[in-house]
Amino acid sequence: MEQTLDQEACWRALGARDARFDGRFFTGVTSTGIYCRPVCPARTPRRENVVFHPTAASAEAAGFRACLRCRPETAPEMGAWRGTSNTVGRALALIEAGALDGGDADALAARLGVGERHLRRLFRQHLGAAPVSVAQTRRVLLAKQLIHETDLSMAEVAMGSGFGSVRRFNETFQALYGRPPSELRRRRVEGEGGGAVKLGLAYRPPYDWASMMSALSVRAAPDESVADGVWRRRLRVATDGTDGEVSVRAGSQGKAVVEARVDQLKALPGVLARVRRVFDLAADPEAIRRDLWADPDLRAALEAWPGLRPAGDWVDAGEDAPSDRLATTDAVLAARAGRWRPWRAYGALYWTMKETGDA
Repeated sequence: MEQTLDQEACWRALGARDARFDGRFFTGVTSTGIYCRPVCPARTPRRENVVFHPTAASAEAAGFRACLRCRPETAPEMGAWRGTSNTVGRALALIEAGALDGGDADALAARLGVGERHLRRLFRQHLGAAPVSVAQTRRVLLAKQLIHETDLSMAEVAMGSGFGSVRRFNETFQALYGRPPSELRRRRVEGEGGGAVKLGLAYRPPYDWASMMSALSVRAAPDESVADGVWRRRLRVATDGTDGEVSVRAGSQGKAVVEARVDQLKALPGVLARVRRVFDLAADPEAIRRDLWADPDLRAALEAWPGLRPAGDWVDAGEDAPSDRLATTDAVLAARAGRWRPWRAYGALYWTMKETGDA
């Protein structure tokens, strides 16, 4: 069964332009063929012309095209399903790394050890769209963001968003928007020095940047460093498909500023996916807080340190969802952690903060 939304609750959130729902659903307007974020400043459409979708991929699979005003590509990642399907999470990680850029859904399913029909069913259930539709939407939305926020040429945008060829890139945008991608660039963006690509990646507040940077600075991961509130990682061909460097810092509320210098633009989608994982940008703080609040021993910590997130690994081959991983020799902690599922990693982080009193 496909993922369902409470249509009336979505309608109320749309009318209020409630930012808490940004990225949780998208509004398809049947009279215009456009889909928007719930915070879009455009006039609210008539109720009979509105249908709600759980993801951008679901809206595009239904024939809607992204709004040029509210720019769905800048919405926070939809993470409500996370922790409920390891298979979907692993599949998305592979898609972000380019698994469907040169392959097909059968090959992706085989890598996951499931049948292609079962994989499509899981994607329909959790994301409202098939794997190939999710992959195309990710490419299109990243391309739109590169067009709007960088001064890359259209050929570079095509490569940097995973299309592989300019022809395929142009055909996709012509089909979706009825115009070539170059016409979406409304203004020239001043480029970064040294060939850097600078983007803002969205997340849902609150976010404890100080704690995240502290955790990254003490873990001493190879090729990583933290200085003056900026995390940097050296990129290598063997791991990342390119040489270069990527840096991340806190931006305006709800944005992480990412600056990447890459020799091979085709590696950019994978680099951005790993940045999202390291900084846990797709987390749903509201869902995490709601579930962990059930443990009275965590409530004080949840109040004291809102927005804590565990730092992720740059290279992640784990079978379990990062949110549910628990690496500990503390028998007391391990015994309690079962009640925190699917958020054991977050529960352990808050438990540790409570026990140590670290701010």
